[in-house]
Amino acid sequence: MQANDWSDLQAFLAIARAGQLARAAAAMKVDATTMGRRLRRLEARLGATLFEQTREGQVLTEAGEALLAQVEAMAIAAAGIGEGAGAGGGLSGTLRISVSEGFGSAFLPRHIPAFAEAHPRLTLDLVASSGFLSLSKREADIAVTLSRPKAGPVIARKLSDYALRLYASPAYLAEAGQPERPADLAQGHRLVGYIPDLLYDPVLRYLDEVHPGLTATLRSSSINAQHRLITAGGGIGVLPCFIGDGDPGLVPLLPERRILRSFWLVTHKDTHNLARVRAGKDWLADAVQRHREVLLPPA
Repeated sequence: MQANDWSDLQAFLAIARAGQLARAAAAMKVDATTMGRRLRRLEARLGATLFEQTREGQVLTEAGEALLAQVEAMAIAAAGIGEGAGAGGGLSGTLRISVSEGFGSAFLPRHIPAFAEAHPRLTLDLVASSGFLSLSKREADIAVTLSRPKAGPVIARKLSDYALRLYASPAYLAEAGQPERPADLAQGHRLVGYIPDLLYDPVLRYLDEVHPGLTATLRSSSINAQHRLITAGGGIGVLPCFIGDGDPGLVPLLPERRILRSFWLVTHKDTHNLARVRAGKDWLADAVQRHREVLLPPA
């Protein structure tokens, strides 16, 4: 093979994972013209068309599917070589972790400095957003999801249960009164919650568990925005206890209506044994174990 074959194969792998040439180019920090040139060069060398162009982007052909399995194996082997080369100075490379917005902004940050000090040559990408990156497409090394994946080449185990409850600000309660029972929420109260058709996971439907038929009139796809709305006196809403209990400006309501959910630790079956992935999994499990009461305070 020619010396530039690996860069062409990396371009092919990036396009296969991203599903679009432009997204792949952005991920590799090159322009789309360069990515297209590398792909055409690889196809010419192999004498095969690797992608079909669709309205949505690039879709693998049968030849592309066959090549993908080989190139992914090469990429995993290359990652292992890179870890071995840095063994004398500890872990190196990049570890990307995809987590929910609330967990990534309210729980994890306080634990990251210790991990960074233990692995100074490792770059940590924390992707905390409404939605999760795809492990199947290798967009992340580890994901902490809200439900167990039902399919895909992944390994999943429960990381922890966590609790949620209703909160409001003192200013709001002074204006609207404090509900004494769940049915009170249906009359005379503004509720804060998610936008139903933008939910990225069904487990985020909370209000029906508090009282049937409740609907939010102040809505956001962001749990952090909901938190700010509740703190500002916008209304009553459901928050994870690791967010709500940590805010002295909020009052917990209706303790009998505690909601339970779970976090799942998910890795790709082909990369879960890489040293940096194992280190990330161990760190997450340890942080959760040592601070379980923050995620799941006593009822």
